[in-house]
Amino acid sequence: MTTVPLARLRDLTGTELGPTGWQEVGQDRIDAFADATGDHQWIHTDPGRAASGPFGGTVAHGYLTLSLVAAFMQELLRVDGANVRINYGLGKVRFPAALRAGSRVRARLVVRDVDERPDGTVQATYAVTVEADGSAKPVCVAEAISRYAE
Repeated sequence: MTTVPLARLRDLTGTELGPTGWQEVGQDRIDAFADATGDHQWIHTDPGRAASGPFGGTVAHGYLTLSLVAAFMQELLRVDGANVRINYGLGKVRFPAALRAGSRVRARLVVRDVDERPDGTVQATYAVTVEADGSAKPVCVAEAISRYAE
C-alpha cells in the first residue's frame, strides 16, 4: 500500500500502484450479486446451461467486476489528511474479457490527474485495470474518479 498526504497526492501523477492481492470470484459471489441486482441472466447463474454457452461456463456480471474497484483502490492507496473519500463517478468503463466463475482477480491503478476543486475538495482520476489470473486481456478497465475532503 502507498500512503500519501492529501497535499502531496498530485506528486503521484503518472505513478502505477499495484498489483493488489488476488481475490477469488466464485459462483456463490456471482449468485449473491444476481440476487442483489435482480440480474439472473443464465450466463451468470445457470452453470449447466452456461457450460454450452459462449464462455464455456458461468461468468461474473461486468458490474460485479466493476464493484470490486473501490476495495482494490483502498488496498493500493491511503490518502492521509482526507477525512472522507467519495467515489465521485466513472469515466470510460470497458470489459475486454469475461471473468469466469472461480477465477482470481487483482488490480493495478495509475494516478492520472489530481486537481483542487473550487469547493476545496481534491479530485483524483485513476486508470484502473482489473486482470484475471491466466487471462491475456483485462476483465475490466475503468477511469475511476474520487474526491477527497479534509
